[in-house]
Amino acid sequence: MTENNTFSKERLASKTVTLPRLNRLSPSLESTALKIMEESGELAQAIGKLRGLSGESQRMKEEEAMQMVARELVDVAQTAVTMMFVLEEQYGINLEAILKEHLEKLRYKGYCD
Repeated sequence: MTENNTFSKERLASKTVTLPRLNRLSPSLESTALKIMEESGELAQAIGKLRGLSGESQRMKEEEAMQMVARELVDVAQTAVTMMFVLEEQYGINLEAILKEHLEKLRYKGYCD
């Protein structure tokens, strides 16, 4: 295994990502849901380029494709965070409570400690 593919247990324990509330946007629940689908499609397309599933005759190099996958994944995450802001600000949803429930569910299912 290469050093890049070796992960310590501590490194896999948790990943914290902080993404900003975007300015100069007026997202709705519907527009944000559609944007998540668009970004998810772009993520799938990037993975397809890695695996030669995009219908193109030539595949991307793995390193280049993985960079593209990572960028598209961050776009999906940013859009999901934007939807969280919409839920909080427009619908009064307590996301802290939802996140706590989510972590409890993951622990109950044995997916994390």
